Amino acid sequence: MAKVLVCVAWPYANSLIHLGHVAGSLLPPDIFSRYHRLKGNEVLMVSGSDQHGTPITVKAEREGVSPLEIAERYHKLNKKAIEDLNIEFSLFTKTHTDNHFQVVHNIFLDLLNKGYLYQKDTLQYFCPHCDKFLPDRYVEGICPSCGNEEVRGDQCELCGKTFEGGELIEARCVHCDTSPEMRETKHYFIKLSAFQEPLIDWVKDKEHWRSSVKLFTQNWLEAGLQDRPITRDMSWGIPVPLAGQEEKVIYVWFEAVIGYLSASMEWAKQHGDADAWKAYWTDPSVRGYYFLGKDNIPFHTIIWPAILMGYGGLNLPYDVPANEFLTFKGDKV
Repeated sequence: MAKVLVCVAWPYANSLIHLGHVAGSLLPPDIFSRYHRLKGNEVLMVSGSDQHGTPITVKAEREGVSPLEIAERYHKLNKKAIEDLNIEFSLFTKTHTDNHFQVVHNIFLDLLNKGYLYQKDTLQYFCPHCDKFLPDRYVEGICPSCGNEEVRGDQCELCGKTFEGGELIEARCVHCDTSPEMRETKHYFIKLSAFQEPLIDWVKDKEHWRSSVKLFTQNWLEAGLQDRPITRDMSWGIPVPLAGQEEKVIYVWFEAVIGYLSASMEWAKQHGDADAWKAYWTDPSVRGYYFLGKDNIPFHTIIWPAILMGYGGLNLPYDVPANEFLTFKGDKV
């Protein structure tokens, strides 16, 4: 009897899940897990609602309610929908929990103490009309890579390119349509450049990966990994656990991938053995499978493995079966 870890991408708690979620990242891991359970293997399948980041705050501001209200509303609705679909998670949790905060803070401070995180000045979008910085989905524009005209500030879903401040063409504030200016602010960065060679070595023998996943990852590595900011100028999310950083939170894509680990720990506590998660994360014979959409590939084949390498002692992903988007008449569902 083998143990199998199944990690499922966390849907944002800013809207209802749809057929794209079901086809791309919910039904495939459920089928996979049922197969292994029928074989007699022990499966730990975890996920939850991604309750932080700009998708939630933008929605909340448009409705005139708190981010927590939006996050809890859609967590409950989506959890019920998943249960109605009879998709069998070991645990479907959420990121706005004391447990998740604690695990994220622990990893953040560990990487900081090891020199894998550092603070520096950076230029970011700022809306003079709204008088605030515009992280991620607060700014939209045209992708400088593929020309997609409906791009948010952190990533182009069409070509997969991720952005730092100032890269979008014809950038505009999502609230007032004003062209933002660039202002200096301090942020913490993860030193991805330190993991360039270890990640190249790790990826090169992944012949069992889907060709699209491996090619996407190799293209990132061949371009050379750049250090990335992992904090944001906003109030909703996991606060940076350092004095003087009260107006900054940890970037949602740094903390959300840690959710697989924190969810496993939460599951263990709920089952009366707080150390039970270790059997799935520290035993090198246990394989971890990560099911997600193609837009999430770099966060699971670059960012998360780098975090795990820096933290140490935990298994890296074995496979990352990312799916293409579900489309209808050429448009993403």
